[in-house]
Amino acid sequence: DVSLLVTEPTPFGLNDLRLAVETLRELKIPFGIILNRADIGDKQVQDYCLKENIPVLMTIPTDRNIAVAYSEGKTIIETQPAYKQKFLELFKKVQKLKK
Repeated sequence: DVSLLVTEPTPFGLNDLRLAVETLRELKIPFGIILNRADIGDKQVQDYCLKENIPVLMTIPTDRNIAVAYSEGKTIIETQPAYKQKFLELFKKVQKLKK
C-alpha cells in the first residue's frame, strides 16, 4: 500500500500534513505528497517536506480551468490534456514508493 497526501501550502495544510505524516509513519505506510494550489501561500510545506525527507511527487498550480472542469464533472485530462503526462509521471513515482 502507498498513501498519497494532497495538501496545499497554507498553515492549515501544513498542520494537517504533519498529523497525517505522523500517522503514516507509525503505520509504516510509504507515502508522498501532491501539492495542490502550489503557487499560493508560503514555502513552509515545501520546507517541512525537505526537512522530513518527504517526496513531493507532483505540484498542481492554481488554475481556474481546473475548477471549471471539476464543476462540470470533467477530469483535468479531458480539459487539459497536458496533465496526462504529469499523471503518468506521478504513477511511476508511486510505483517506486511501493518497493
